[in-house]
Amino acid sequence: MPPADASAEPGTAPDGGGTGAEDTLDLKLTEERSAGTRRATVPGDLLGDPGSWPPARTAAGEFALLPVRLERDLPVISRWMNDPAVAAFWELAGPESVTADHIRPQLEGDGRSIPCLGVLDGTPMSYWEIYRADLDPLARHYPARPHDTGVHLLLGGVQNRGRGVGTTLLRAVADLVLDNLPQCGRVVAEPDLRNIPSVSAFLSAGFRFSAEVDLPDKRAALMIRDRTYRAQL
Repeated sequence: MPPADASAEPGTAPDGGGTGAEDTLDLKLTEERSAGTRRATVPGDLLGDPGSWPPARTAAGEFALLPVRLERDLPVISRWMNDPAVAAFWELAGPESVTADHIRPQLEGDGRSIPCLGVLDGTPMSYWEIYRADLDPLARHYPARPHDTGVHLLLGGVQNRGRGVGTTLLRAVADLVLDNLPQCGRVVAEPDLRNIPSVSAFLSAGFRFSAEVDLPDKRAALMIRDRTYRAQL
């Protein structure tokens, strides 16, 4: 099971270095998509290719998921992990090797979890994990259904917090999952119950509170966004 869920709106704790020029990377998003650098789809592929999903137009700007490449993305993700507001829940503060040891098994695994950068108007500003919840240890703790898809999120930089951006992007990513994974009937999440701003962001993004679940590393709020009710919530 992935580590503790990050806060979607974790308040205004310092981000450990200001807005940071590292956030504005030369991603060349359009060129990368067209140059065939996307994750290959293979028979039995579990989550498809989030890098090929069309960008979402949101009130915050144009948002896209870009699968992580460690050689390019590790410095900025590690810096975010060392933000006290993030470290309190992800518990991945420390040198870059700590973050790399968390991300690399996902990149080298069977595709049941895909780490991604969230790119808003061309600027990386969040980290996401899109994962098959029904194939994750989380499934031992709730009545999972086939193709349940989970999300973890952290927002990088204090400027992106406390103003509804997390809510906007959670709704956008849930919609991207449901639009591009037709077998997925539900998007799930399990934020730490102590992280009240994060739980509130999920609720505002159309997720419903399903249950409290005791996980090995936390007591979590099981949040679910149902395909059936997505137009109403």
